[in-house]
Amino acid sequence: MRTWLGLILLATAVTQAEAESLQVIGYSGELGQWDLSASVTERTVNRTREFSGPLTMRHVGICTQDGPEERTGEIRFQFSKFRSAIEATILVDGVECRYSGRLSDRYSGAMNCPDRPAVSVTIWLK
Repeated sequence: MRTWLGLILLATAVTQAEAESLQVIGYSGELGQWDLSASVTERTVNRTREFSGPLTMRHVGICTQDGPEERTGEIRFQFSKFRSAIEATILVDGVECRYSGRLSDRYSGAMNCPDRPAVSVTIWLK
C-alpha cells in the first residue's frame, strides 16, 4: 500500500515539475493600438494540454489622453498537434472572445467577440 501511495505522489510531483510556462506578448487592432501580455502555465484538461493565465491589455494608440487605458482578464489556449495553429479564449471585462491564429514567425489571426467586428491579433510565445 505504501509503495503505491509513494508512486502516485512521485508521479504527481514529476507531472507538476514538467509543466511548461510561457510568456505571451503581442498586439491587437488594425493599427496595433493594444499591447497584450500574459504569463501562462500549462495544465492538462481532459487529456489535452491547455495553457492559461492572467492577461493585460494596454491601449497605446496615439489617441490616449490620460495615459494608457489598461484592461485585465484571462487567456486560455491550446495548440494544434504540431503547434502550427492556436485556438484561444480571451476573457476581458466579462466578455468572452475567441481567437484563432496560424503560425509563421508569429501567430496571426482574428479575435471574435460577441456583437463586435473581428479584430486582428498578433502574438509571440517565449
